[in-house]
Amino acid sequence: MSAVHQHGAASALLDADDPALFPKLTGAQVELLARHGEVRPTATGEVLFRQGSDTYDVMVVLEGTISVLVGSGEDERELVTQGPGDLMVELNLFTGQGTGATGIVREPGSVLAVGANEFRELVRRDLSFGDFVFQTLFRRRRALERLQLGIRVVGSRFDRDTQRLREFAMRNRLLHEWVDADDPRAQQWLADLGISDATSGPVVLLEASRFLINPTDGELAGATGLRPRPGAERRTYDLAVVGAGPGGLAASVYGAAGGLSTALIDAVAVGGQAATSGRIENYLGFPAGITGAELTSRAVSQARKFDARTATPYRAVSLEPGNGRHLVRLEEDHEIAARAVLLATGAQYRRLPVERLSDYEGLSVFYAAGPPEGRLCGGSRVAVVGGGNSAGQAAVWLSRGGALVTLLHRRADLRETMSAYLIRELDGAGVAVRDRSEIIELHGTDGRLASVTLQSGERIPFSFLFLFLGALPCTGWLEDAVKRDDDGFVLTGSAADAEFLLETSVPGIFAAGDVRSGSTKRCATAVGEGAMAVQFVHARLARDTVTA
Repeated sequence: MSAVHQHGAASALLDADDPALFPKLTGAQVELLARHGEVRPTATGEVLFRQGSDTYDVMVVLEGTISVLVGSGEDERELVTQGPGDLMVELNLFTGQGTGATGIVREPGSVLAVGANEFRELVRRDLSFGDFVFQTLFRRRRALERLQLGIRVVGSRFDRDTQRLREFAMRNRLLHEWVDADDPRAQQWLADLGISDATSGPVVLLEASRFLINPTDGELAGATGLRPRPGAERRTYDLAVVGAGPGGLAASVYGAAGGLSTALIDAVAVGGQAATSGRIENYLGFPAGITGAELTSRAVSQARKFDARTATPYRAVSLEPGNGRHLVRLEEDHEIAARAVLLATGAQYRRLPVERLSDYEGLSVFYAAGPPEGRLCGGSRVAVVGGGNSAGQAAVWLSRGGALVTLLHRRADLRETMSAYLIRELDGAGVAVRDRSEIIELHGTDGRLASVTLQSGERIPFSFLFLFLGALPCTGWLEDAVKRDDDGFVLTGSAADAEFLLETSVPGIFAAGDVRSGSTKRCATAVGEGAMAVQFVHARLARDTVTA
């Protein structure tokens, strides 16, 4: 029986009277929306929007009540009841995903309906209303994440594909819940779907009876509305940004806001590696710190607010420079053409030079310390390897989450490579620091780490290992398209005989952030370079137009 008919049997998951999550619209705000929408009567039992739909209107309840439901079948629950003055809209409207709930009329009345495109344009133009909308939607999203709603990933914590899907969902801010395959709930769900225990790999449960068995990241993205077809419009963009970390996001925001048609491409998720940081403590304007996921989620919404188009997860496989028109070729035979290209693909952490490392990667050895990893290792003995700020931030965050953390680094003095404020925080968080410590061997079975051996011969028990060992640029796909230094980082400015500071050896192709030779490997620096690059793009495009 639908939850709309059993209201009162179980309380709603969210409090409709919470002014932070469901602030009533003012008369002026309703009047503003009325200029862009139409009033529609509603009837009891009418479905106003359905979970999973990728086309739906934003609605304001004028009269009557609407029951907002999540889940399906026996798991269907009432999320909240919406009444007069409530704005019914999701953050998904700005991410390209379908709606995550179903709205059914409980008491008849009327709603003010505004088309999705008209609403997005209004939010972009009216700064005050836009700020109100986004602040509300960010609070709602945090509340939904705490409820662990959305898709369900069913699989063993010791399965590499399960960890991959969990990381993908987390980095793409997909509402999801992970349930271990041994959980009785998971076994019942699979039995109801006719999936035997012999099925190989994790199962992703979507709405109703839809499910995917061990999907690729691309398949999961397509099933959840994350993955639009890139280049489908057959247009030439003003700016194509390759890499959606802080630098790429900043360029997309400033480019789109400045009138450039902008495409943003990333191989994994919009937000880049910064989205996996448990907390960024030294970013300007956030004295209490901010999680990487929160910072990048806000930036993503900003970029989409200004109509930057995103293509993720799509891996760039080659760059073909041209005379005023460059081509970025993507996997699966897709391509994006642009008058200017910004390379912001960042860098990847180096791997430990030890045998059988791959046996543990994704299971008990990680290269990022995000919420999924934090939940895995609470109460366990953890080693964080590295002497830079990223290692320090991860160690502090994991320790505060309940892990017993030891920081291992190879230098004699941590002050050579780590900021002073982080060294103080390590001490305050109870993180043990061991100088001159290098791992030469891993011990464990079936991907489960048990201990490590140091170069000194000492063997120390650890259940999880987090590696932050310096960076390798993600530039192999570029081949000889632009000049790079001996380590593979992209040369810019005078080092590339370029006209503009962040321009590469090819006019119209720029680089920003960690991928650039000489960068400082800081989130704030990447943001600054991404914004600066857009100014050079404007100058380059203006010059090319004059000389054409």
